[in-house]
Amino acid sequence: MEALALLLFERMGILLIVTFILTRIPIVRQLLDRKMSVMNTIYFICLFGLFGILGTYAGVVIEEGVISSSFWIFPLQADQALAHSALVGVVIGGLMGGPLVGIGAGLITGSHLYMMSGFTGLAGGIAAPLTGLLAGGVARFFLQERVISPAKAIFIGMFAPIVQMGIILIVSTPPEKAIELVDLIGIPMVLTNSISIAIFTTMLRVVFREEERAVAYETQRALHIAEAALPHLKQGLTYQSADAIARLLLRELKTAAVAVTDSENILAHAGLGDRILIPGEPIRSELSRQAIGTGKLQIAINHEDIQPNHRLLRAAIIVPIKQAGHVAGLIKLYFKKTQEIRSVEIVLAEGLGKLLSYQLSVAMHESMEALMKESELRILQSQINPHFLFNTLNSIISLIRIEPDMARHITMQLSTFMRLNIKLMASQRISIQQEMMHLSSYLEIIQIRFKDQITMEVQMEPDLLIAMIPPVTLQPLVENCIKHGLKDRNHGGRIRIEVLNHEDTLQISIEDNGSGIPPELIEQLGKGPVNSSEGNGNGIGVYNVNQRLIGLFGEESRLFIENNVNGGCRFSFNIPGTSSERRGYADETH
Repeated sequence: MEALALLLFERMGILLIVTFILTRIPIVRQLLDRKMSVMNTIYFICLFGLFGILGTYAGVVIEEGVISSSFWIFPLQADQALAHSALVGVVIGGLMGGPLVGIGAGLITGSHLYMMSGFTGLAGGIAAPLTGLLAGGVARFFLQERVISPAKAIFIGMFAPIVQMGIILIVSTPPEKAIELVDLIGIPMVLTNSISIAIFTTMLRVVFREEERAVAYETQRALHIAEAALPHLKQGLTYQSADAIARLLLRELKTAAVAVTDSENILAHAGLGDRILIPGEPIRSELSRQAIGTGKLQIAINHEDIQPNHRLLRAAIIVPIKQAGHVAGLIKLYFKKTQEIRSVEIVLAEGLGKLLSYQLSVAMHESMEALMKESELRILQSQINPHFLFNTLNSIISLIRIEPDMARHITMQLSTFMRLNIKLMASQRISIQQEMMHLSSYLEIIQIRFKDQITMEVQMEPDLLIAMIPPVTLQPLVENCIKHGLKDRNHGGRIRIEVLNHEDTLQISIEDNGSGIPPELIEQLGKGPVNSSEGNGNGIGVYNVNQRLIGLFGEESRLFIENNVNGGCRFSFNIPGTSSERRGYADETH
């Protein structure tokens, strides 16, 4: 028994050395690291079935209780039996790939054992697939572990030869010979199989640990690349910035070539094929278009899917980069061989794409924030402009002698208006109640000149007063109504503000009953400063309001400007997500 155990350990040691060498081969490591699919399941079945067959040939022939030390095993005679390690590959296959892989590898191994025939041929043919099924079932209890620990593998590995010993006792005849054989090979097979399975799982854990370390290294490298690319990304996707990014990636990733595109054209190409491809060339690759359309990483493994058509470029990883949730362009990493695209390269490409997308979005956000700050300053300057301030001060001076109380009241309103202007502009959102206070201060001042010519109506549910909107949004629109729409009305001027909440969206409209906006200006108003032939304003207030609405909430919140059928004009816009903001404001106030 001791001699048999030592011989089995010696043979299994040779097989484990071969296995260790196989795990050093990139294609085998790549196979082990793949996620389960129909094709990969077939690969796993074949791989672990082959291990089972090798375990058969690493066995020892037993004849009439005598151990044969011959290295190569031929088909057995009826009175010969085999002590082997074929079940090691079957058990590992079941633990790695589940019941389907276990049964498949067991059928391959069992068929080979049955063809080897001998006293235990039928028992081996039955035991191998049954063992694979049981190992796959046991694996479901260890789903949280990528590879089962060696300590657990030892105990799981014991049941495989025990099952085979039981089947030998059941199906092999005569029973006396079966009992004698089990007494001889039982303990050595249990020891060698369980220890070999533990060593096998340890090898696999080392392989995956190495892969994890490699991924960690690549992640660190991706962070370094993203940091180096940030200054270029701040310029946006231009020909110059794309060329700098392509050369940076080529230098750091050591690929055959790198290309950077926007959503339509190739902006830059570095490495092999740079003389063939001209910047500005349209994207023709179907996989590239698919990556832009779906926003998902694509892998090109055919020469036809690669642009440019360079004879040395055989494969590529196509990574979409996004800006504000939309695909803004592609990073294309080219390789000379398909085999060069390992799981590590794919993980690196995915991580790099996410980092560059994030940085591109941050750069856009910073640019938008700078634009908004500039816009807010222009709003502030446009509100307290010299004409408004001088007109108000002149009105106060004329009232000091004849109506001192009114002069004092207007002075206080001017102070309140200016103080609110500065205070509100420091916030990104304010409540409608605060905005109405600011508007009331403005109207109090304006009424000096217009007396009772203009009235304002507000239609709004009381609970909407705490809804949040951008600061100084209503006042510029009301001012536009007064200065343009109602400037020719001596009496009966009316401004109506309506605030509604519809499906969690705040709908705000401001309309007057004045003369309306000239058709040639209505399309320009809100899109930029306009030149008015009347010389009484350039629409900068309306433009700034529109830009802030678009910058904060998107195109769907832009100003909608129209003339009413019965005279006058109407401004309207929507602000999404009002319910949650109101709840947040209410919580803060409590």
